[in-house]
Amino acid sequence: MLNIALFGVPGAGKGTQSKLLMEKHNLVYIATGDILRKEIAAGTELGKEAAEIINQGGLVPDEMVVQLIENTLVENLDAAGFLFDGFPRTVVQAYILEGLLMKMHTRLTCLLSLEVPEDEATRRLLERAKTSGRADDTEDVIKNRLREYHEKTAPVAEFYRQKGIYVPIEGVGPVEEIYKKLEQAIARELRRTLFNVVLLGYPGAGCGTQARRLADKYNLLYVSTRELIRKEVEADTELGKLCARQFQQGALVPDDIVIQLIERHMCEHPDANGFIFKGFPRNIVQAYILDGLLLKMGSSLSSVIELDVPMLELLKRLDERGKTDRRQVYDMETATIVKRLEEHEQKCLPVVEYYRKHAEVTTVDGRGSPDEVFARITAPVERAWRKAR
Repeated sequence: MLNIALFGVPGAGKGTQSKLLMEKHNLVYIATGDILRKEIAAGTELGKEAAEIINQGGLVPDEMVVQLIENTLVENLDAAGFLFDGFPRTVVQAYILEGLLMKMHTRLTCLLSLEVPEDEATRRLLERAKTSGRADDTEDVIKNRLREYHEKTAPVAEFYRQKGIYVPIEGVGPVEEIYKKLEQAIARELRRTLFNVVLLGYPGAGCGTQARRLADKYNLLYVSTRELIRKEVEADTELGKLCARQFQQGALVPDDIVIQLIERHMCEHPDANGFIFKGFPRNIVQAYILDGLLLKMGSSLSSVIELDVPMLELLKRLDERGKTDRRQVYDMETATIVKRLEEHEQKCLPVVEYYRKHAEVTTVDGRGSPDEVFARITAPVERAWRKAR
């Protein structure tokens, strides 16, 4: 999802460039000024209160703005992304936006700041006043707005600069040239955007095979907790010894160890376009952990794929695998296979329901040859890839 905040002093040209960006990227436009003017035109209580503040050149309080913006976000959950104009205006609102987007399992891609000198911005606003008829385009109000901007809004730039997504753009010149600079900046930021996929399915559904193929196709890092743990045990590391002791006691490896292994593995591959997770998360707690790991990297999930294979087919596959050198411990006997499938149903199916509520889940028929299944998986993953890019 492409989420952009367009930033700059009043008169920087945000409205003009917003229209061009919105049309190019099919974004939902969220301008606090427009939303508030609609409230004012409708004569609502909120509108009357906002009109008095705006006419004096002040900023409307956060509690007045946030509800309107959240409603707009919720009404457009299927959007390709959002373009914010005039929000966030303060550091407090920047934190609010972080929280609003986090609830949607997404984040702000970048803040594009149109850099325009004050005298030029003032000239533009006074010129606009001749045709707009807006009560807040008088010289005294403009001076007040600029003072408010420097006192309250300019620190927002530092907030996003520290996050590494603040992008200054020269805002003086022909509209077309400024737009070209904005598009170039967006392209650079999108190349930095991680593409993250979770592949879910019962043991024997073929998740490992398909995850590796997707990793190759999209240059994603394949993340398998089972393989990470096995490598640690074989290398006899301190973490590996801890894991081995857990296995000997018939217990699962604790989440704090799993987190260390996954996070280290992710950080060791900075050139990956993103990550594909197989065998993780296995329960609701781990689903929350994964959200936190990705958020720490300034990212979020892009796609969740569930491989659906009938139970009898799973039993057949696992039984056949138990006769090869690819067999797992639970493939050796029918009783252990059934127990493993039952455990998966109890612990892992709630993860699917979690993602159905919080993210898009695509269920794919896992029957057929690996090539046939891969062709089915590629279609929804490709859509998510284009949406993320």
